[in-house]
Amino acid sequence: MKNKKPNAELIWKQLEDLLVPRLRLSVIDRTVYSHLLRHSRLEGKLRLRFSIQWLGRNIRLSTGPVREAVRRLAAQGALRLVQRSKAGHVVEVRLPDEIRAVRLNRIESRAAAKEQGTGACAAVNIEEADFLRSKPLRKAIHARERGQCFYCLRRTTPTVQCLDHFVPQARLGRNSYRNLVSSCMECNVQKGEKAADDFLRRLYRERRLTATELAARLRALDALASGKLRPSLAIDK
Repeated sequence: MKNKKPNAELIWKQLEDLLVPRLRLSVIDRTVYSHLLRHSRLEGKLRLRFSIQWLGRNIRLSTGPVREAVRRLAAQGALRLVQRSKAGHVVEVRLPDEIRAVRLNRIESRAAAKEQGTGACAAVNIEEADFLRSKPLRKAIHARERGQCFYCLRRTTPTVQCLDHFVPQARLGRNSYRNLVSSCMECNVQKGEKAADDFLRRLYRERRLTATELAARLRALDALASGKLRPSLAIDK
């Protein structure tokens, strides 16, 4: 029996605004979850049967990282493992607002809002702030790039925007405005844990950036690291 299909636009917003920052999902975790979600709940199905090989082939990743991502998502409550065998996995894919950690975060956020009132950015110390902590701070990073992917310079919309770490979290990159950029989903996945300057040179080799654009992007990386690309917050006014 199929369930009613959820609102895909709402689910995407909850994924970006709640699930990713709350569970601190890596690029691979997010890609795996999004693909499973796409083939289950967004098609009106509560459960999905799949193999790690099928999943890895579809998202163009090797089976090792994919298997680890499935395990992490299950441990965090994003997936409920119903059955596991040599033939594959059967999972229930939970929507973002069905995951316990996200529900608790929303309750905590509403309680904090009642206590503190409005002006989520007003009390922010910009140099110490975790820019994945709240939606206004995440939106400030997107606004700084003015609707463009920081890497390929393609125009983006909220449905394909995401935040990428200049220095990957795996290399102890912080959630600082000096280390976060707005990027398109394609660049976010392709960059992965690569160094940002190496990834930009790859875009140039693939002719997705001109020589002039590459030089400008490398200068922007230096400006980002030195704190010259500050997002606009209420505290700055």
